[in-house]
Amino acid sequence: MTGILIRPIITEKITGMQDRRQYAFEVPLAVNKVEVGKAVEKKFKVHVTSVRTLRVKGKGKTQLTRAGRFQGRTKTWKKAIVTLKEGDKIDFFGNV
Repeated sequence: MTGILIRPIITEKITGMQDRRQYAFEVPLAVNKVEVGKAVEKKFKVHVTSVRTLRVKGKGKTQLTRAGRFQGRTKTWKKAIVTLKEGDKIDFFGNV
């Protein structure tokens, strides 16, 4: 169960989805929806109603330097969008 939630994804779009009780997390490629749901319930003490997952494909990158041209890729990663039960919410920032 440890290491399933790598980090929460906090963007303008995801912050807007929190009104509908939806939160996004980066998760390892090998985990499934059931494991993600259990991990969120255990860590944040909330009730999960649904989990959607998607793979975000890495992009190609090129860097031009004096030494020449370097090509590479960013990593492919998995995003999980979790919907919570009515009345539950996750506060990532605490009482800051």
